[in-house]
Amino acid sequence: MARTYLNIFALSGLFIIGLTLWAWGQPLICTCGDIKLWVPTIFDSGNSQHIADWYTLSHILHGVLIALLGRLAFPRFGFNGAFLAAIVTGIGWEVIEHTNWVLDAFRATTINAGYHGDSVLNAVADYVFMMGGFFAAFALRIPVVLIGVLGLELIAGVFGRDNLTLSTIQLIAPIDAIDTWQQELNPNAVSSE
Repeated sequence: MARTYLNIFALSGLFIIGLTLWAWGQPLICTCGDIKLWVPTIFDSGNSQHIADWYTLSHILHGVLIALLGRLAFPRFGFNGAFLAAIVTGIGWEVIEHTNWVLDAFRATTINAGYHGDSVLNAVADYVFMMGGFFAAFALRIPVVLIGVLGLELIAGVFGRDNLTLSTIQLIAPIDAIDTWQQELNPNAVSSE
């Protein structure tokens, strides 16, 4: 019976996120009027406005990390406890991410300058991808999950020039060398040469 309530709560997360962001003035879809499945560069104005982008991998990892914590650090809480944590943190992050305090923190990093938050579509999709990561990490063997974490971080870091690790470093203690490396692919970056 508890799983049924958790499933209902998880599904309601789509509406909690969507309605909250819409009420706060976030656009439903990209203001360009299009809906794309994938935005291939973090420097595109459609980044965080469509269904998926390089930051989607970070949201998948959010779910994976909650599942790993549940499986390794808190096994007595079982699947239901970890699932509840995934739902609460997934909804919580998508809402908290759009507070002025967090938006300002992101804008303070060069790579996120001008960031206005996600579209409702992107935020809801991020939550769905996070849940996908959670379920995958619970279903797969732990060594496979750990290899997946490393793979997602490497792919997003090398090709997207940003990932969960780099974003965290740049938010907490920015490193100029990381910023310079990230900006090498930015078509709008001002060259110092």
